[in-house]
Amino acid sequence: MSVPAKDNSSFKLMAQFGHQKLVFCNDGTVGLQAIIAIHDTTLGPAIGGVRMLPYQNTDEAIDDVLRLSRGMTYKAAVAGVNLGGGNAAIIGDHRTQKNEVLLRRFGQFVAELSGTFIASLDIGTTPKDMEYLRMETKHVAGLPKSLGGSGDSAPFTAKGVYYGIKASLKELYGNDSLAGRTVAVQGAGNVGEQLIALLREENAKVYVSDIVEERMVEIANKYKAVAVANTNIYELDVDVYSPCALGGTVNKDTLAKMRCRIIAGSANNQLRNEQEDGQLLMEKKILYAPDYLINAGGLISCYSEIAGYSVSRTAALTENIYEATRSVLRKSINENVASYQAANQIAESRIADMRKIKY
Repeated sequence: MSVPAKDNSSFKLMAQFGHQKLVFCNDGTVGLQAIIAIHDTTLGPAIGGVRMLPYQNTDEAIDDVLRLSRGMTYKAAVAGVNLGGGNAAIIGDHRTQKNEVLLRRFGQFVAELSGTFIASLDIGTTPKDMEYLRMETKHVAGLPKSLGGSGDSAPFTAKGVYYGIKASLKELYGNDSLAGRTVAVQGAGNVGEQLIALLREENAKVYVSDIVEERMVEIANKYKAVAVANTNIYELDVDVYSPCALGGTVNKDTLAKMRCRIIAGSANNQLRNEQEDGQLLMEKKILYAPDYLINAGGLISCYSEIAGYSVSRTAALTENIYEATRSVLRKSINENVASYQAANQIAESRIADMRKIKY
């Protein structure tokens, strides 16, 4: 019996980018509604963050996990690690609805996937939450060091973005020195703060903005940076705009104002519309270091935890982001394609090559 087309929208969305699984997790007794997306497992089990957000509706949550899981596949592929892409969303307000029983029940759903999905940290979840999941499944990464995990991955994420910025400077100016360069960092969270510290260590002039004014002022004072209102950051005449908060900040409206030469930050999905915004970046001659390429330090940290690598090995793998970024930017320039396309092609090529020896 055929399924009516009107009931087939989720399958159509999955088919669009080749997703393998979309799993709905429901348990009314504990108030759990969650969705797990597995995009591609050619390179290895799908790893992905578990985010908890009060989505407006189920469609919004589905769109989020499908988009983020695909991004994770590409991130792992271009970073050279043997993992696939996944993502999970728990529907609810993490500030008021999150509790041990809900998280452990979700951990049971993860366990039922038999290792094809590895859960890790994301918006609205903490290392303590990963501990609760670990009580029900071994397929968790990003655990505290006290449980044998790799601990906070933010330092590696920040270091990867730092290497991405330096590689972009090298491509544009012929040297990667940050001394005297100007960088506008949008978002002063854990990763943003650690990136600012790295930039200031090399005497870059840093502008910082954050939607929480107290946080912005605190970080600006701590690192001798310049606090800037969020609405004004796009208009700054700087070498680098580094989005380290929400995605979608690079779009036709902000690009009309931008005076930066490089965009390189830790936020996921920085381009609101990849095709249109990627073309606009080329027209404006702004060098864009693809987000999933340079923010892969956190993923590398989780991969090292799973593979049993040392901290020094994690640091070495993160340092590879420098050369990976240069390769993508050179390919973009030489082939006259947007940098996100160049990165996608490198990722897709690795997945295709590995598929030959796996299947």
